[in-house]
Amino acid sequence: QVQVVESGGGLVQTGGSLRLSCTASDFTFEDHAMAWFRQAPGKEREGVSCIDFAGDSTYYSDSVKGRFTISRDNAQNTLYLNMNSLKPADTAMYYCAAARSYSGSWCHIGDYYNSWGRGTQVTVSS
Repeated sequence: QVQVVESGGGLVQTGGSLRLSCTASDFTFEDHAMAWFRQAPGKEREGVSCIDFAGDSTYYSDSVKGRFTISRDNAQNTLYLNMNSLKPADTAMYYCAAARSYSGSWCHIGDYYNSWGRGTQVTVSS
C-alpha cells in the first residue's frame, strides 16, 4: 500500500515562504513520479508541479512558475515544494501524489496518479 504524508503547511503573510514535504513509505520511491496538487474551496484541483523519477524533469503551472521549486530526495523517500513570494491566491489544501509513469505532457493531470496524501493546508494572509 503506497502511502504519502504531507507536512509543512501553515499560515504565512503575503510575500512569505513555506517548504512543504511529502514523506513516502511502503513503496519504491524512486520508481514513482511525484507531484503536488492544490485545491481551494469552490475551485477545481490544480496540478501545481511534478517531477520525474530521478528529478531530471519538472513541470510548473503558470500560476507558480518562478516562485515554487519542486525537488526530491530519493535516499530519504521525500518530496519537497519550496514556495516563495506567496500570494493569497496560493491559499489551498496541498496534496502530494505518486504515479508509476511520467510525462511532462500530462503529469499535471490528477487522473494519472493512484496514490494521494491527505493534504496540508497553506493559508496566505493579505
